[in-house]
Amino acid sequence: MHSQPFLEPLLVVLIVMSALAVSWSVHETRRLTSQAQQLQGEHDRLQTEWGQLLLEHSTWGSYARVEQMARQQLGMTLPKPEQTVLVNP
Repeated sequence: MHSQPFLEPLLVVLIVMSALAVSWSVHETRRLTSQAQQLQGEHDRLQTEWGQLLLEHSTWGSYARVEQMARQQLGMTLPKPEQTVLVNP
């Protein structure tokens, strides 16, 4: 019976520590879940931006655009058949 006076305070301390650990665990889980949601939103935004950049890249590099710029800005034209020379290897 002598160990019982020490057992009760020990149990109370262990219960309080367990409650604090549960509380911290819940808080940490909520924080990490929130952070994961923010990162998922950022991932989605970056994926959308990447798609837009790919579309822009293909638009700027399209053959029609290059030909249009060559004609308008550089004054280039397709050579006439008589201006074409065929070189045999």
